[in-house]
Amino acid sequence: MRLALPRWAGTLAVKAAVFITVMCCALAALLGVLVHVSVTNRTVGQARDLALSRLEDATTAFEAGETLGWGASVDPPGLPGSLRALAVAGERGTVVAEHRGRPTMWAAGPVDGDRALAVEIDYSQSARTIEALDSSILWSSALAIGATLMVGAFAVTRVTRRLHTTARVARRISAGDLDARVDDPRTEEPGRPQDEVAAVAAALDTMAATLQGKLLSEQRFTADVAHELRTPLTGLHAAAELLPPGRPTELVRDRVAALRTLTEDLLEISRLDTGRERLELDAEELGALAGRVVRASGTRTAIRVVRDTRVETDRRRLERVLGNLVSNAHRHGRAPVVLTVDGPVVTVRDHGDGYPEYLVAHGPQRFRTEGGAKGHGLGLTIAVGQAEVLGARLVFANAPDGGAVATLTLPRTPPAGDALPDGPR
Repeated sequence: MRLALPRWAGTLAVKAAVFITVMCCALAALLGVLVHVSVTNRTVGQARDLALSRLEDATTAFEAGETLGWGASVDPPGLPGSLRALAVAGERGTVVAEHRGRPTMWAAGPVDGDRALAVEIDYSQSARTIEALDSSILWSSALAIGATLMVGAFAVTRVTRRLHTTARVARRISAGDLDARVDDPRTEEPGRPQDEVAAVAAALDTMAATLQGKLLSEQRFTADVAHELRTPLTGLHAAAELLPPGRPTELVRDRVAALRTLTEDLLEISRLDTGRERLELDAEELGALAGRVVRASGTRTAIRVVRDTRVETDRRRLERVLGNLVSNAHRHGRAPVVLTVDGPVVTVRDHGDGYPEYLVAHGPQRFRTEGGAKGHGLGLTIAVGQAEVLGARLVFANAPDGGAVATLTLPRTPPAGDALPDGPR
């Protein structure tokens, strides 16, 4: 069974903290073991040398028939059995064991064949020294790990904070804010060494600037082309009106009208791309506004007002959004087309084949149509752009029983700071 970890467990800061903690613990344990072994060996060695020296003196005294001295005796009752066996076998040795409730260093050697001469030395002080050393190692290791974690957390937090800033700017750029920049301080000083985070930030800023330049060039080109086409198209439209009645004249007028519509759409898109559109706010009855849109479209669209409401919005832009949705439903869908008002939510539904998958997933794309459909693919693009200016949310979906459904959700309050008249166009 696979356990689900919390989201914070996968962050870089947590991973770095865990890595630093593990490495600090491993290093502290290794150093502690090395120091413990070294000091213990030295302490035990000193006690062993002292015990063997006294055993040598006791053996000499025993052979000379003199007094053995304090701590030396033959076959003492507390002598460990393993050391007694070694001494009886003719060897000398030492061992640390508990005797009378305290640690004792024993040294023993053979005397008179099957007996053992032993010397005992109090090992309590040496044992306390080793215990104190172990305690000091533990405390110093804990302090070192804590200090390392604090320093490491500070350093990692600085790096992750810069990474989060870079990610936040990248999301803003993806959302359309091409003026967003990381502006990492390390990238502004050429003489200052740059790390990997600064390199990523600089690359992101460069990418955003390049992308912004290309988009601005495209927007200027689109606006310039549309403006330049406007004048000759006006003259062409006037000339078409002077042609004698007939089928060729109808075809010319139809194409001129289509070209004028395309030009006006391109101009509108270029204005929306600049992001400088301003609202002309007014209070509107949403049901009545929807009725005007349907009548102006000249289509047979059913209107259902489930719950009427009064909204503060830009009437012209809202009519443009709803008009494009109704027009698209009749052009690419099938009857019946129903426009429903339910409070601040307006839906336009047809009963055709539904929206293409790419449109539902990613939204409308300019000049892209499916299945040889008529039009230039700009109507829904303009609807989305105008909805964003209104602060509304426009969602495209397909009904389970067939048909396309566009849902426009108006905000309760208009976007702040946008209640200004439109500038010159």
